[in-house]
Amino acid sequence: MAVWLIRAGSHGEYEQKFLQENRIYLTWDYLNSPLDKLPARDALIETLSGLDAEAKPRKLVNHASQIWPFAHDMKVGDRIILPSKLQPVIYIGKITSGYHHQADAANPFYHWRSVEWLTEAVPRSHFSQDLLYSFGAFLTVCRITRNNAEMRLAQMETNEWKAESVKDLIAHTNESNELDATDEQVDTDLEELGRSQIVKLIERKFKGHQLTRLVTAILQAQGYTCWQSPEGADGGVDILAGDGPMGFGNQRICVEVKSGDGLVDRPTVDKLMGAMTKFNATQGLFVAWGGYRSNVQKELASSFFRVRLWSQKELLEQLFLVYEKLDDEIKADLPLMRIWTIAQSE
Repeated sequence: MAVWLIRAGSHGEYEQKFLQENRIYLTWDYLNSPLDKLPARDALIETLSGLDAEAKPRKLVNHASQIWPFAHDMKVGDRIILPSKLQPVIYIGKITSGYHHQADAANPFYHWRSVEWLTEAVPRSHFSQDLLYSFGAFLTVCRITRNNAEMRLAQMETNEWKAESVKDLIAHTNESNELDATDEQVDTDLEELGRSQIVKLIERKFKGHQLTRLVTAILQAQGYTCWQSPEGADGGVDILAGDGPMGFGNQRICVEVKSGDGLVDRPTVDKLMGAMTKFNATQGLFVAWGGYRSNVQKELASSFFRVRLWSQKELLEQLFLVYEKLDDEIKADLPLMRIWTIAQSE
């Protein structure tokens, strides 16, 4: 059983299509040729060069190395790893069909395979850092073999995707030392790797109610005056925030913070809307570190001007925007440094 990493667009724009249609697609723009009819990779490279006459040989070879396995190497029963760009979760699937080419499909959905999604979503925190490192490969399609990944993921599946134990990690570290020696090295998405390390630090330093402290600091850095509930029963709200002098402006925000790694459902968000009435708030902010069930964002579109939903992604974005304005105590717990690096364009 091989394990394949696949991405649903560079920004996760095709994620819901993959999940709702129970398919994985090879989303290469304008590549509308039956890949299973090509006799060898050289023929695929020639096809790709016809689509991009200015492409350098290295780029063509790189793209062919990702495209070819989708049609020729993936097998029924192989596992699919789909890291979400929208939520802090990993989707796991099992391939249930051979390769299909659909010439009349909309661009770029000409190539697909059927998939059975084995579980709704697995929190990223359930995977060890070395596996997350492999999931961060800067590729659209690749086979994951490093760090004894195939056997470890099979064991996690048997264990209902619970996190690996320390004992298992030590055993796998010893087993994988020699296995990795022959593995092909691939570029890693450094931005994704950096975020993953920041997430691990936040989960260690801001557990439980401490995440509310971090959200409060972000809102204060944005200019709001905040009241934060003490740890324990919060009466339906973790933070009250207001703009203007002393917080007496027109914007009054109720904030609820969930620090667990589970997906938040619609009834839980609805409780915040009830609290908004209780506290005479004009807007609400729900912060779910573990993300939301798939229907929540869509169903709450009608409340766009009253309620905002932050998952891990949005919280990090807001943190980065105001980091320099945070108080020294927060910075000491969360020491970050901005760096510059070459952008991956290929």
